[in-house]
Amino acid sequence: MASFSRTLATVSRAVRAAPVNAIRVGRKERLFPRAVVAGPSTLRRTYATPSSSPSSTIDPTLTRALDLLEAGTRALEDGDLASAAKLYRQSVEAKETSEGWHNLANCEYHLQNKVAAVEAWGKSIELSPSADAHTNLASAYVLDNPPKPALAIKHLTAALQLAPEDAEIAFNLAAVLESTGNLETALTLYKKAQSGGIDRAAQNVRNVSAKIIGHRAKSEQGDKSA
Repeated sequence: MASFSRTLATVSRAVRAAPVNAIRVGRKERLFPRAVVAGPSTLRRTYATPSSSPSSTIDPTLTRALDLLEAGTRALEDGDLASAAKLYRQSVEAKETSEGWHNLANCEYHLQNKVAAVEAWGKSIELSPSADAHTNLASAYVLDNPPKPALAIKHLTAALQLAPEDAEIAFNLAAVLESTGNLETALTLYKKAQSGGIDRAAQNVRNVSAKIIGHRAKSEQGDKSA
């Protein structure tokens, strides 16, 4: 299978997000894993905490949730993943936020609690769909045992709809589609990824183009012998 071009955040990274009335997950540099589709244990996605906003002074439960979110990120910065997960859990128990669930999911996945991670990413998406959460879910499904490519495709498609210019999402979706034999669509997406600056996609474009030509030649041979 072609490899994902994107990785989830390592647990040592943390960034600040937008105000709480428009919480989004921050992004950082993207890495290129090898061999297999990268899973959330190595994916680039970042953790984030919301900055303060006037609404946090009105709702005491939200104030508490944001304080715990900040504390969780500080724990991550100190390398204490278990404490970070506990604090993020307390944050969403105080007041559910998309960001709180997303960060909790990342922690749970790193702690090998895959079922809890998938559930938390799902809750994050329910509150505020993000390309990051959808991509993380897709990666978890690809690395599941057995893999669940249909669900991975579903979430990567949703991610690309949310971020249509994201070349790395296009590459990742192409990789899963190629693995399921959907070569024509995979080729289109690899070309999109290449034009968006993913240099390694050029090799995928050549490989998939050759596969398509080979399949067509075999089909034509079959028609002639029939």
